[in-house]
Amino acid sequence: MSDNKVTLAHGAGGRQTSELIGKVFKAHFSNPLFTADDAAVLPQIDSKLAFTTDGFIVSPWKFNGGNIGKLSICGTVNDLSCMGAKPMYLTCGFVIEEGFDLDDLEEIAAAMEKTAAEAGVKIVAGDTKVTGKGQVDGVFITTTGIGAVQEGANTSGKFSKPGDAIIVTGDVGRHGCTILLARDQFGIESDVDSDCAPLWDTVSSVLEVSKEVHVIRDATRGGVGTVLYEIAEQSDVGIVLDQTAIPVDDRVKGVCGMLGLEPLYLACEGRLVIFAPAEDADRIVEKLREGKYSKNAAIIGRVTEENKGKVIVETEIGTQTILPQPKGELLPRIC
Repeated sequence: MSDNKVTLAHGAGGRQTSELIGKVFKAHFSNPLFTADDAAVLPQIDSKLAFTTDGFIVSPWKFNGGNIGKLSICGTVNDLSCMGAKPMYLTCGFVIEEGFDLDDLEEIAAAMEKTAAEAGVKIVAGDTKVTGKGQVDGVFITTTGIGAVQEGANTSGKFSKPGDAIIVTGDVGRHGCTILLARDQFGIESDVDSDCAPLWDTVSSVLEVSKEVHVIRDATRGGVGTVLYEIAEQSDVGIVLDQTAIPVDDRVKGVCGMLGLEPLYLACEGRLVIFAPAEDADRIVEKLREGKYSKNAAIIGRVTEENKGKVIVETEIGTQTILPQPKGELLPRIC
């Protein structure tokens, strides 16, 4: 392995490819179902299945609170969880730039191993490609996941109803703020860390309280604000937010204040937006606050029949304003 860097030979299918797979991926992903064959053969699952795939191209690949490997597991695990599905199996595909450091690649694989173990999923198959210098930026990862939909769970952005309470499972905008600072374009010093986390246990705890939850959505690219507009359109309802109830970390508030950013439109990677009947909301929040990744969960708004397709914010001084929809891409390459 030349100078401990990935070379084109590592993607050619020969001895170097076998060494790369054995020393990096098999070393961290091995389990009884992990296969060297063309496809993994999985045990039969006696329930409805949820199936999803996602690509990860975050820049930089390493940030305060995680790296692209951790992010790739969390992103797919959380997408399954939002459908009320217990994550079970993942596959992963790597596209690696020639010259990428092998120690860095092993750090990414180790983060995936650790996060998959926490989430209770098995990585069962994968693929590795190496591109020429400059054809990709470091490393890109695609993960695909299968989960078992839990009995009674039935969630969709189409299912929100007037009267629903809107819950967030923690402070918003932290991942997007972390990536922005990691790029060091503004000379701002702050110890903001990403909220990146696997959230099946969080969803499971909510479903223990109520199976009547209508919507669960992870607020990744575009943040909570974009998710709310998507759900308002899907369900043809209006949304009213209480500005004072929205949890935002003081460090994120400070950065957003300096740069004129709206925390509701900064990405989260460990936060859920939940729509549930108002009568269940307090019990759901109480349960969430017992969890590892949802200690500052809060009810931030409600669903209405008025102002369909719009998100209205009730301000600190008692006035109402429309949350403006963002145009363009506020912050590219955040996941």
